[in-house]
Amino acid sequence: MREDESEEQQVKTGRLHESRILGIMLKFYLEGKKKVTTRDVEFEYKKYFKQIARSTVSTYLNILKNEATLYKERDGRIVYYILSEEPPKALSPFWFTRLFCIDPAYFIRAIYFASLWSIAERIVENNAPEGRSEKLVYNLKYIIGVLILLVLKNRADKCVNCQFGKQQKYNELVQTLENAIKERSDVLSDELVENLRQNYSEIPIFGGLDIKENELEMINELIEFSTKYRKDIEFQTMILNRRVDLKSLQEVESKLDRKEEKILE
Repeated sequence: MREDESEEQQVKTGRLHESRILGIMLKFYLEGKKKVTTRDVEFEYKKYFKQIARSTVSTYLNILKNEATLYKERDGRIVYYILSEEPPKALSPFWFTRLFCIDPAYFIRAIYFASLWSIAERIVENNAPEGRSEKLVYNLKYIIGVLILLVLKNRADKCVNCQFGKQQKYNELVQTLENAIKERSDVLSDELVENLRQNYSEIPIFGGLDIKENELEMINELIEFSTKYRKDIEFQTMILNRRVDLKSLQEVESKLDRKEEKILE
Protein backbone atom coordinates (compact mmCIF):
# COMPACT_ATOMS: atom_id res chain seq x y z
CA MET A 1 0.00 0.00 0.00
CA ARG A 2 2.76 2.41 0.93
CA GLU A 3 4.53 1.62 -2.34
CA ASP A 4 1.38 2.44 -4.30
CA GLU A 5 0.96 5.75 -2.51
CA SER A 6 4.62 6.56 -2.98
CA GLU A 7 4.45 5.75 -6.68
CA GLU A 8 1.33 7.88 -7.10
CA GLN A 9 3.02 10.79 -5.35
CA GLN A 10 6.07 10.44 -7.58
CA VAL A 11 3.85 10.54 -10.66
CA LYS A 12 2.12 13.69 -9.38
CA THR A 13 5.47 15.32 -8.59
CA GLY A 14 6.76 14.42 -12.04
CA ARG A 15 3.70 15.88 -13.75
CA LEU A 16 4.03 19.01 -11.62
CA HIS A 17 7.66 19.45 -12.71
CA GLU A 18 6.63 18.95 -16.34
CA SER A 19 3.81 21.49 -16.03
CA ARG A 20 6.11 24.06 -14.44
CA ILE A 21 8.87 23.53 -16.99
CA LEU A 22 6.36 23.90 -19.82
CA GLY A 23 5.16 27.09 -18.13
CA ILE A 24 8.74 28.39 -18.17
CA MET A 25 9.03 27.43 -21.84
CA LEU A 26 5.81 29.40 -22.42
CA LYS A 27 7.27 32.44 -20.65
CA PHE A 28 10.37 32.31 -22.83
CA TYR A 29 8.19 31.82 -25.92
CA LEU A 30 6.11 34.89 -25.07
CA GLU A 31 9.31 36.89 -24.60
CA GLY A 32 10.51 35.82 -28.03
CA LYS A 33 13.14 33.36 -26.83
CA LYS A 34 12.32 30.08 -28.55
CA LYS A 35 15.59 28.21 -27.95
CA VAL A 36 16.21 27.42 -24.28
CA THR A 37 19.01 25.60 -22.47
CA THR A 38 18.79 23.46 -19.35
CA ARG A 39 20.57 26.22 -17.47
CA ASP A 40 17.99 28.78 -18.62
CA VAL A 41 15.16 26.62 -17.30
CA GLU A 42 16.97 25.88 -14.04
CA PHE A 43 17.56 29.59 -13.40
CA GLU A 44 13.95 30.53 -14.14
CA TYR A 45 12.53 27.61 -12.17
CA LYS A 46 14.05 28.78 -8.90
CA LYS A 47 12.59 32.26 -9.44
CA TYR A 48 9.05 30.94 -9.10
CA PHE A 49 9.26 27.55 -7.39
CA LYS A 50 11.34 25.60 -4.89
CA GLN A 51 14.73 24.96 -6.49
CA ILE A 52 15.42 21.57 -8.03
CA ALA A 53 18.70 20.13 -9.26
CA ARG A 54 19.84 20.79 -12.82
CA SER A 55 19.90 17.03 -13.38
CA THR A 56 16.19 16.93 -12.49
CA VAL A 57 15.47 19.76 -14.92
CA SER A 58 17.42 17.90 -17.59
CA THR A 59 15.52 14.69 -16.88
CA TYR A 60 12.13 16.31 -17.37
CA LEU A 61 13.21 18.27 -20.41
CA ASN A 62 14.25 14.98 -21.98
CA ILE A 63 10.96 13.36 -20.95
CA LEU A 64 9.12 16.18 -22.71
CA LYS A 65 11.42 15.72 -25.68
CA ASN A 66 10.67 11.98 -25.77
CA GLU A 67 6.96 12.80 -25.65
CA ALA A 68 7.50 15.08 -28.70
CA THR A 69 6.38 18.15 -26.76
CA LEU A 70 9.88 19.57 -27.19
CA TYR A 71 12.68 18.90 -29.62
CA LYS A 72 16.42 19.42 -29.40
CA GLU A 73 18.93 21.40 -31.40
CA ARG A 74 22.67 21.28 -30.84
CA ASP A 75 25.17 24.06 -31.31
CA GLY A 76 28.50 22.48 -30.50
CA ARG A 77 28.28 21.39 -26.89
CA ILE A 78 25.20 23.49 -26.18
CA VAL A 79 21.82 21.76 -26.35
CA TYR A 80 18.72 23.86 -26.96
CA TYR A 81 15.15 22.77 -26.24
CA ILE A 82 12.35 24.15 -28.39
CA LEU A 83 8.56 23.74 -28.31
CA SER A 84 7.56 21.34 -31.07
CA GLU A 85 4.35 23.26 -31.70
CA GLU A 86 3.33 26.81 -30.89
CA PRO A 87 1.26 27.01 -27.69
CA PRO A 88 -2.44 26.45 -28.44
CA LYS A 89 -3.75 30.01 -28.52
CA ALA A 90 -7.39 29.06 -29.03
CA LEU A 91 -7.45 26.44 -26.27
CA SER A 92 -9.72 26.84 -23.26
CA PRO A 93 -7.85 27.94 -20.12
CA PHE A 94 -9.10 24.77 -18.41
CA TRP A 95 -7.20 22.51 -20.77
CA PHE A 96 -4.31 24.90 -21.08
CA THR A 97 -3.59 24.79 -17.37
CA ARG A 98 -3.64 21.00 -17.45
CA LEU A 99 -0.37 21.25 -19.37
CA PHE A 100 1.30 24.60 -18.74
CA CYS A 101 1.93 26.20 -15.36
CA ILE A 102 0.98 29.81 -16.06
CA ASP A 103 2.61 31.31 -12.94
CA PRO A 104 5.84 32.43 -14.68
CA ALA A 105 4.04 34.17 -17.55
CA TYR A 106 1.60 36.06 -15.35
CA PHE A 107 4.14 36.97 -12.69
CA ILE A 108 6.57 38.29 -15.28
CA ARG A 109 3.77 40.48 -16.66
CA ALA A 110 2.91 41.72 -13.16
CA ILE A 111 6.60 42.41 -12.51
CA TYR A 112 6.80 44.32 -15.79
CA PHE A 113 3.95 46.61 -14.78
CA ALA A 114 5.44 46.98 -11.29
CA SER A 115 8.64 48.22 -12.93
CA LEU A 116 6.61 50.78 -14.89
CA TRP A 117 4.96 51.88 -11.64
CA SER A 118 8.38 52.43 -10.06
CA ILE A 119 9.52 54.73 -12.88
CA ALA A 120 6.19 56.51 -13.43
CA GLU A 121 7.79 59.94 -12.90
CA ARG A 122 10.33 59.31 -15.64
CA ILE A 123 7.69 57.88 -17.98
CA VAL A 124 5.51 60.97 -17.62
CA GLU A 125 8.46 63.31 -17.97
CA ASN A 126 9.67 61.61 -21.16
CA ASN A 127 6.35 60.83 -22.82
CA ALA A 128 3.56 63.15 -21.64
CA PRO A 129 2.91 66.01 -24.09
CA GLU A 130 2.51 68.51 -21.24
CA GLY A 131 5.59 67.27 -19.39
CA ARG A 132 5.83 66.16 -15.79
CA SER A 133 2.85 66.67 -13.51
CA GLU A 134 2.50 65.23 -10.01
CA LYS A 135 -1.20 64.63 -10.58
CA LEU A 136 -0.53 62.83 -13.85
CA VAL A 137 2.14 60.69 -12.18
CA TYR A 138 -0.33 59.76 -9.44
CA ASN A 139 -3.03 58.89 -11.97
CA LEU A 140 -0.64 56.76 -14.00
CA LYS A 141 0.47 54.91 -10.87
CA TYR A 142 -3.16 54.37 -9.89
CA ILE A 143 -4.05 52.87 -13.26
CA ILE A 144 -0.97 50.63 -13.23
CA GLY A 145 -1.88 49.49 -9.70
CA VAL A 146 -5.33 48.42 -10.87
CA LEU A 147 -3.70 46.76 -13.85
CA ILE A 148 -1.41 44.67 -11.62
CA LEU A 149 -4.40 43.49 -9.60
CA LEU A 150 -6.16 42.50 -12.83
CA VAL A 151 -3.10 40.53 -13.96
CA LEU A 152 -2.96 38.67 -10.65
CA LYS A 153 -6.67 37.92 -10.79
CA ASN A 154 -6.33 36.55 -14.32
CA ARG A 155 -3.55 34.32 -13.07
CA ALA A 156 -5.63 33.11 -10.11
CA ASP A 157 -8.59 32.41 -12.42
CA LYS A 158 -6.43 29.93 -14.33
CA CYS A 159 -4.92 28.42 -11.17
CA VAL A 160 -8.42 27.39 -10.07
CA ASN A 161 -8.36 24.96 -13.01
CA CYS A 162 -4.90 23.56 -12.26
CA GLN A 163 -4.83 19.87 -11.39
CA PHE A 164 -2.13 20.58 -8.81
CA GLY A 165 -3.74 23.66 -7.27
CA LYS A 166 -5.81 23.86 -4.12
CA GLN A 167 -9.12 25.01 -5.54
CA GLN A 168 -10.47 26.39 -2.27
CA LYS A 169 -7.34 28.46 -1.75
CA TYR A 170 -7.45 29.89 -5.25
CA ASN A 171 -11.18 30.55 -5.14
CA GLU A 172 -10.59 32.55 -1.96
CA LEU A 173 -7.72 34.39 -3.65
CA VAL A 174 -9.91 35.21 -6.66
CA GLN A 175 -12.58 36.60 -4.33
CA THR A 176 -10.01 38.70 -2.45
CA LEU A 177 -8.61 40.12 -5.68
CA GLU A 178 -12.09 40.78 -7.06
CA ASN A 179 -12.93 42.76 -3.93
CA ALA A 180 -9.66 44.71 -4.13
CA ILE A 181 -10.29 45.52 -7.79
CA LYS A 182 -13.89 46.55 -7.11
CA GLU A 183 -12.85 48.87 -4.28
CA ARG A 184 -10.37 50.58 -6.59
CA SER A 185 -12.42 50.72 -9.78
CA ASP A 186 -16.16 50.69 -9.08
CA VAL A 187 -16.60 54.38 -9.93
CA LEU A 188 -14.06 54.43 -12.73
CA SER A 189 -15.24 54.50 -16.32
CA ASP A 190 -16.37 51.08 -17.57
CA GLU A 191 -14.54 51.86 -20.79
CA LEU A 192 -11.26 52.33 -18.93
CA VAL A 193 -11.59 49.19 -16.79
CA GLU A 194 -12.59 47.01 -19.75
CA ASN A 195 -9.71 48.37 -21.81
CA LEU A 196 -7.25 47.49 -19.05
CA ARG A 197 -8.87 44.11 -18.54
CA GLN A 198 -9.00 43.06 -22.17
CA ASN A 199 -5.91 44.65 -23.68
CA TYR A 200 -3.27 44.73 -20.97
CA SER A 201 -3.98 42.40 -18.08
CA GLU A 202 -4.14 39.14 -20.02
CA ILE A 203 -1.14 37.28 -21.40
CA PRO A 204 -1.00 36.98 -25.21
CA ILE A 205 -1.86 33.29 -25.20
CA PHE A 206 -5.31 34.21 -23.86
CA GLY A 207 -5.84 37.21 -26.11
CA GLY A 208 -3.80 39.90 -24.37
CA LEU A 209 -1.63 42.54 -25.96
CA ASP A 210 1.92 41.65 -26.95
CA ILE A 211 3.72 44.24 -24.85
CA LYS A 212 7.13 43.79 -26.44
CA GLU A 213 6.01 44.93 -29.85
CA ASN A 214 3.73 47.72 -28.62
CA GLU A 215 5.41 49.02 -25.48
CA LEU A 216 5.65 52.69 -26.46
CA GLU A 217 2.11 52.65 -27.84
CA MET A 218 0.88 51.10 -24.60
CA ILE A 219 2.71 53.65 -22.42
CA ASN A 220 1.27 56.53 -24.43
CA GLU A 221 -2.21 55.06 -24.12
CA LEU A 222 -1.85 54.66 -20.34
CA ILE A 223 -0.74 58.31 -20.12
CA GLU A 224 -3.74 59.27 -22.24
CA PHE A 225 -6.01 57.33 -19.86
CA SER A 226 -4.39 59.11 -16.91
CA THR A 227 -5.37 62.46 -18.42
CA LYS A 228 -8.73 61.52 -19.88
CA TYR A 229 -10.04 59.87 -16.71
CA ARG A 230 -8.38 62.14 -14.15
CA LYS A 231 -11.69 63.20 -12.56
CA ASP A 232 -12.82 59.58 -12.28
CA ILE A 233 -9.53 58.67 -10.61
CA GLU A 234 -9.78 61.62 -8.20
CA PHE A 235 -13.30 60.57 -7.22
CA GLN A 236 -12.28 56.91 -6.91
CA THR A 237 -9.34 57.89 -4.71
CA MET A 238 -11.62 59.89 -2.43
CA ILE A 239 -14.03 56.95 -2.14
CA LEU A 240 -11.17 54.52 -1.50
CA ASN A 241 -9.69 56.73 1.23
CA ARG A 242 -13.08 56.90 2.94
CA ARG A 243 -13.36 53.13 2.81
CA VAL A 244 -9.89 52.72 4.28
CA ASP A 245 -10.70 55.19 7.06
CA LEU A 246 -13.99 53.44 7.77
CA LYS A 247 -12.31 50.03 7.95
CA SER A 248 -9.66 51.40 10.30
CA LEU A 249 -12.37 52.87 12.52
CA GLN A 250 -14.31 49.61 12.52
CA GLU A 251 -11.16 47.67 13.46
CA VAL A 252 -10.47 50.04 16.36
CA GLU A 253 -14.07 49.78 17.56
CA SER A 254 -13.92 46.00 17.30
CA LYS A 255 -10.75 45.89 19.41
CA LEU A 256 -12.32 48.17 22.01
CA ASP A 257 -15.43 45.99 22.11
CA ARG A 258 -13.32 42.88 22.70
CA LYS A 259 -11.39 44.59 25.48
CA GLU A 260 -14.65 45.71 27.08
CA GLU A 261 -16.01 42.17 26.91
CA LYS A 262 -12.90 40.83 28.64
CA ILE A 263 -13.20 43.45 31.39
CA LEU A 264 -16.85 42.56 31.96
CA GLU A 265 -15.97 38.88 32.17
